[in-house]
Amino acid sequence: MDFTLPPEIEDYRRRVRAFVAERILPLEGDPDAYDAHENIAKPVLDAVRAEVKKAGLWAPQMPVARGGMGLNVVGRAALYEEMNRSIFGPVCFNAAAPDDGNMFVIDRLGSEAQKDRWLQPIVDGAVNSSFVMTEPHPGGGSDPGMMRTTAEKKGGKYVIHGRKWFITGADSAQHFILIARTSDDTRKGLTAFLFERDQPGWRILRRIEIMGPEEHGGHCEVEFDGLEVPEENRLGAEGDGLKVTQVRLGTARLTHCMRWTGLAKRALEIASDYIAERESFGLKLHEHEGVQWMMGEAAMEIDVGRLLTMRAAWLLDQGDFARKEVSMAKVVVADALHKAADTALQLMGAKGYSKDTPIEWMYRYARQARLVDGASEVHKMVLARSLMAEGMDFWRWGATPGG
Repeated sequence: MDFTLPPEIEDYRRRVRAFVAERILPLEGDPDAYDAHENIAKPVLDAVRAEVKKAGLWAPQMPVARGGMGLNVVGRAALYEEMNRSIFGPVCFNAAAPDDGNMFVIDRLGSEAQKDRWLQPIVDGAVNSSFVMTEPHPGGGSDPGMMRTTAEKKGGKYVIHGRKWFITGADSAQHFILIARTSDDTRKGLTAFLFERDQPGWRILRRIEIMGPEEHGGHCEVEFDGLEVPEENRLGAEGDGLKVTQVRLGTARLTHCMRWTGLAKRALEIASDYIAERESFGLKLHEHEGVQWMMGEAAMEIDVGRLLTMRAAWLLDQGDFARKEVSMAKVVVADALHKAADTALQLMGAKGYSKDTPIEWMYRYARQARLVDGASEVHKMVLARSLMAEGMDFWRWGATPGG
């Protein structure tokens, strides 16, 4: 087995690493670089994005014809990891959630006309987007079958009623992908729609405050009261909403893992610098055996998650759905990120708990990793079902025949 990156990808990886180190990491120490929600301020972001485009490192996941780099999934994994060495990194390259997943699914399932209208502005960085699926109880969360938001077809349009919440990016998005119920069919009852911010018939009820730093546009509760979507703005066929969510979320979960691996590595990088200098009881902290155990364990968990992520990426490039491999990576990397941030904070003590370094930012951010795009427990259920269905083939080598 060859675990080396192709020369072209390795060159891109080094270029991304250098750009992050030289241009983005210094922004973390500048209070003026932050917006009110602890993300990179838009004027600063716009300036950095212009430099990224000039450097030829923009939108690795999108086709070259649309202004991206046209990389495969393995290539993206290598670059995304480097991007998230900085807490600001992914969004500077147009590789952050939720735009990343939304671009992928429109490019994969949209018509050419839909790609021109809805996808291209996101690829260009001219607009932000949002994926509108999760609902308050008793509506759909990890189980889309519980969805209660309805889309009733009337002539050549759909009329939508319902409520969604924790919709990432909604407060700043211009383009939206909405999942709503069009029938009671258990498999074909959901449909995906595209709509714009300035359409009537919907509103943001509130921007929900969260524990951690926020993506641009926050996490919002949204109400639909007669939003009208013409048939041509349906994404895929009627009843294909579950397919849309599977296509989008499968890859989106893995791109989270790619980014989180980079962030976890950065947490240990910051901690390593600290424990190499700080002394306690006559020794540098890194010379204490207990400290070595903590760092070694966290480093090992990061590498396990990294290898699982790369295996799932390779399988996707082979045409495999890689459902259980993505779930394994999601669970392990989420834990590894939390472990790395917690280890760094513990070893750095008050300095780690303070805002003198990004560690406390990472610690608050890391807790969401075990929740977003499917709680860890849901993914473990998926794994158990795969094990029961596949038996010893659960551990097969290579891709599944026929995907």
